[in-house]
Formats: sequence, C-alpha cells, structure tokens
Amino acid sequence: MDVIETLKTLWNDSGFQSFFVDSGWKNLVMIVISCLLLYLGIKKKFEPLLLVGIAFGCLLVNLSYFGEGSSDALYHLDLWDNFLDPEHEDYHSYGAILKHGGLLDILYIGVKAGVYPSLIFMGVGAMTDFGPLISNPKSLLLGAAAQMGVFLAFFGAICLGFTGQEAASIGIIGGADGPTAIFLTTRLAPHLLGAIAIAAYSYMALIPMIQPPIMKALTTEKERQVKMEQSRTVSKTEKIIFPIIVAMFVILLLPSTAPLVGCLMLGNLWRECGVTERLSDTVQNALMNIVTVFLGISVGATTAATRFLSMQTIKIVVLGLTAFCFSTIGGLLVGKLMYKLSGGKINPLIGSAGVSAVPMAARVSQMEGQKANPKNFLLMHAMGPNVAGVIGSAIAAGFLLAVFK
Repeated sequence: MDVIETLKTLWNDSGFQSFFVDSGWKNLVMIVISCLLLYLGIKKKFEPLLLVGIAFGCLLVNLSYFGEGSSDALYHLDLWDNFLDPEHEDYHSYGAILKHGGLLDILYIGVKAGVYPSLIFMGVGAMTDFGPLISNPKSLLLGAAAQMGVFLAFFGAICLGFTGQEAASIGIIGGADGPTAIFLTTRLAPHLLGAIAIAAYSYMALIPMIQPPIMKALTTEKERQVKMEQSRTVSKTEKIIFPIIVAMFVILLLPSTAPLVGCLMLGNLWRECGVTERLSDTVQNALMNIVTVFLGISVGATTAATRFLSMQTIKIVVLGLTAFCFSTIGGLLVGKLMYKLSGGKINPLIGSAGVSAVPMAARVSQMEGQKANPKNFLLMHAMGPNVAGVIGSAIAAGFLLAVFK
C-alpha cells in the first residue's frame, strides 16, 4: 500500500499529470512549438544565436509552469503581473522576485530593467562603421522612410482593438530591430513580449525571402542596374565626433531614447577613438555573447502557454509581417524619389536597406543589384541607410515610449 501511495505522490508531483488537467494541453502545444523553433534555429539557421535560446527558454517555461501556484516553476507570471504597482494588494518588487522567483524570473530582471537590449546596442555600436552614413548624409532620409511600417502597423493594431501601448509595441516590429522591440515592449506591453520577440527575430531571419519580391515589384530593371559612384573617404576625426554629436542631439530631442542611443554611440566611440581597442573588442565579442545568452532565455520564458496561445498572437504575427513589408516599401519609395531627383545616379534598391537589420538588409540590396548588373557593388552604399535605420528605429521607439509610457 505504501508503494502505491508513493507512486501516486510521484505522479501527482510530476509534470506529466499536469498535461491532463485544466489547460495543460496548451503546454504540450507550446513544447511542440518550441521544438519547431529549435529546428528553425539549428537546421534552417534562422537567427540561431537568439532563436535557439528563445526556443529553449520557451521549452523550459512550458515544462515547469502550469498556471498560478506552480511552486517549482522557473518563471512566475503572477509575480510579474503586478510588478512595481504599489497600489495593488499583491504588489511585487525586485526584492520579491529575487526571494520568490525561479531562475528565469531572476534572469528576466535584465530584460525588465532594459539592461540586456541596451548592452546589445552597445555591442552593435562597437561593430558598426558609420562611415557610409557620414559620407552620404542623405542616407538618413532612407533610414527614416523605412520606419513607415512602424506607424502603419500601429494604426492597424489600434483598428484591431489593441490598446495604444500594445499597438506601439507591435508596430516597432517594422523597424526590424529585435533589441529595440524588446526594450519598448517590456515598458509598454510586457505580456506581449514573447510573441513580439519571436515575430521580430523571425522576420529578420527571413529578410532574404521577404524583401526581394517587394524590391522587384517596386523598381524597374533600369533602376536596379544603376551603378553608384564611390563615396568619399571619411576622416578619423569625423568618425569620432559623429557618435558624440548624435548622442547629444537625439537624447536632448527624445530623452527616452537615452538607454539605446547612448549605448549605441558609446560602443561606436570605443570603436573609433583608437585608444580603447580592448574595450571595443570585449563589447563586440565576450559581452555580446554573454548578454545574448541571458536575453534569449529570458524572452523565451515569457511564452507560457496560458498567455502565448491566443488570437492576439496570430494578430501580432500578421501585423508584424505587414509592418516589415511596409518599412521596406517606404525605403524603396524614397529611394525611387532620390533616383529621380539625382538624375538617375542613386540606385533605389539601397532604400530597402533602411530597415535596421544590420548588415543583412544591405547584403540583400547588394545581391539584387548584382543580379541586374554584375558590375554593381551596392554594399557600402546600402550600409548608409542600414545604419541610419538602427538610429531611426531607436528614435521611433523613443517617440512611442514618450507618448504612451
């Protein structure tokens, strides 16, 4: 009899029995989804550095969380629902998270506080050469135009019944910048973080599939064949001054952009100043790798079945794709305008690189340009709008945060 009771206790304490009660089947569905994401990250190489971590975080949370009261859970939605809301009777703080939270709760603090996205931006800044943008300031217009999808998706989300905060978080997917999407969503709509992060990184990985048909539909063969002249050489002094000036102007204009833009420009200053090679190397490599580990697992933890499996998630995926497509269209349309105004000297394909997926979007512009003209070398010209898109997406996020926080 004792053996039977022991076996019953073991069964009741196990996660297996949870699949057969209440909404446990949803966890089973999410486990299958996490395995699919692992397949896409490992086999298909869809943003593997982050998607593998996100997928395994999804797997961990759905193996351990079956609703409120899951004492052994690695992540507790109920702890975060009323986080930093002192007016609520179940008010929780970082101290409560550290005391009562699981492993993923503790790692998620870095996402909630905006630490991980900002450090990722620091690494991006250290890896980015702003020379093409400095040599051709008109690229800023293409980077700005490529934010069109952000605001179109925002209004679309409003029409579908999302709140202003939720719509802003969904719209930022159009910027094709994962850290920016995570940064904004954790502040405005943290309950949507899992769906938004997976959509953002999935579409970034699919750039070589999504953009080319749009590029061919909106440009003529003659436009795609345009061979652009080599840009001027940018001096070392210009490269050092640029991040300082941009940080001062953008942060004074939109103080809410300070974490992202400040870290982006600090990383770039370390790269360009010539006296901090060790710091630049650390930020580009060791720090980026460490933060990527924590960021991926933490974001995956927000995909608990009770929140992720909903009609909202489907709407977010569709709106995210719409935002991304219209951002590409916005850049291309302004690129065509610049082609006309320049007398045919600017290849409009570089406009599609205005989304901030560095350097993948610039490479797609290069590949499509060479298909039309084998002598075309658009990569460095496309890098101008590409890095402008990084700044543009941060500014768009800062604007939305200032309006809806």
